[in-house]
Amino acid sequence: MSAYTRLEAIFRKTAAIGDGLAILQWDMATMMPNGGAESRAEQIATLKGIVHETVTAPELADLLATAETESLDAWERANLREMRREWVHAAALPADLVDALTRAESACEMVWREARPAADFKRVLPSLRTLLGLVRQVGAIKAEKLGVGLYDALLDQYEPGGRSAEIDPVFAHLEGFLPGFIDQALAAQAAKPPLLATPGPFPVDRQKALGLKMMEMLGFDFNHGRLDVSHHPFCGGTPADTRITTRYDEGDFVSAMMGVLHETGHALYEFGLPKGRWSSQPVGRARGMVAHESQSLLMEMQACRSRVFMDYAAPLIRETFERQGAEWQAENLYRRGIRVERGFIRVEADEVTYPAHVIIRYRLEKALIEGAMELEDLPAAWNDGYRRLLGITPPDDRLGCLQDIHWYGGSWGYFPTYTLGAMTAAQLFDAAQRADAAILPGIGQGDFAPLRTWLRTNVHGKGSLLTTRELLTEATGRPLDPTVFEAHLRRRYLG
Repeated sequence: MSAYTRLEAIFRKTAAIGDGLAILQWDMATMMPNGGAESRAEQIATLKGIVHETVTAPELADLLATAETESLDAWERANLREMRREWVHAAALPADLVDALTRAESACEMVWREARPAADFKRVLPSLRTLLGLVRQVGAIKAEKLGVGLYDALLDQYEPGGRSAEIDPVFAHLEGFLPGFIDQALAAQAAKPPLLATPGPFPVDRQKALGLKMMEMLGFDFNHGRLDVSHHPFCGGTPADTRITTRYDEGDFVSAMMGVLHETGHALYEFGLPKGRWSSQPVGRARGMVAHESQSLLMEMQACRSRVFMDYAAPLIRETFERQGAEWQAENLYRRGIRVERGFIRVEADEVTYPAHVIIRYRLEKALIEGAMELEDLPAAWNDGYRRLLGITPPDDRLGCLQDIHWYGGSWGYFPTYTLGAMTAAQLFDAAQRADAAILPGIGQGDFAPLRTWLRTNVHGKGSLLTTRELLTEATGRPLDPTVFEAHLRRRYLG
């Protein structure tokens, strides 16, 4: 057996354990009673420990080195590259640190679930301090192994090769662009006839029925996935068993509907990843979180907030909630769907203000990781960021620094991928429409097959064969170009 073949067998084993972990973590966020938290933390820590021991076994270093000398095809060589990256990240950390981090993540997340509805940041502060200390230790060790800065070492876990030196100028440009553009978009919106209200209530069972219809329309495979409820919408599970969640508000059906569309975009990416041999290998996984977020935001923002989609969806909405009148016509619903508003909640933000939410989080987590800010100062710094970029101040921590699960679940270095994903989504959608003239008319008829086919060919089916930059360049003819995103915003909101 060649060194490379032995490596495939090892990573096939860890993939199976990882799939089991994904279902356990989905259950913890959706179904598990609070009393199961301690036991679940033990289960997750044990399984992660097994994966860590397997990937850091002494033989791995020699196998990776020997495999480099063997004759491999393009997919095998890309797989070996991804194996090595995974090994570097795993081997950098001692097992006791991995165990301590896993337990701290579970403990902090459970406290956050109590602190968030109570708007009580102080309640979660001790747990978060412990977790952040461990995250910093992880970052410092990986930074030394990777030869990068502390923040970049954490970012690399979510976006392979992602570097803050590339993000900073893009976000600085957006910081200069957004405040003025938000003002322009709000002025253009105010110059139009007033929107007609669409009052509730909207029963949860009908909202769920609408979401299921939308999922089916986009191409969600219910033989390999399901929809549930959680504190924070997410997509989890495995490519063969993909779980998405949303949350419902009986006074507003749009939030849950768009949450479902967003998470379905993630799910479609998972469904479209390489099958067969590569499904259990690192090369068969999603490229990174920039690519993943691009798929959710492409579906939610680019396709499903378009005028042609609302022309199709409006009758479904009227039928679901048994509503009639001018306020339920496509034009009014479309304008409500692209309404720009300075709001506090990132997951409910429009695409104009959304990048500001992400930039604020990126600046804060970078400062916290690098020790430029103390955790006690987070609520005040959060509020200051909102005042500066969006002109609003959160009234409490529930609408402020407690609203996202990421930091409290241990995901530090993740946030910039959202806005990088939004830019990537705009560029991919633009290229898809230029490549296939049937895509936009198809969306207008509730037929997402042309778009889905293009994405599976150019993004989903590539897995991690290419780097993010190579993937986008092959699909669109150029690397990430923020002007495509800005042009999209100008067409939609100032046109």
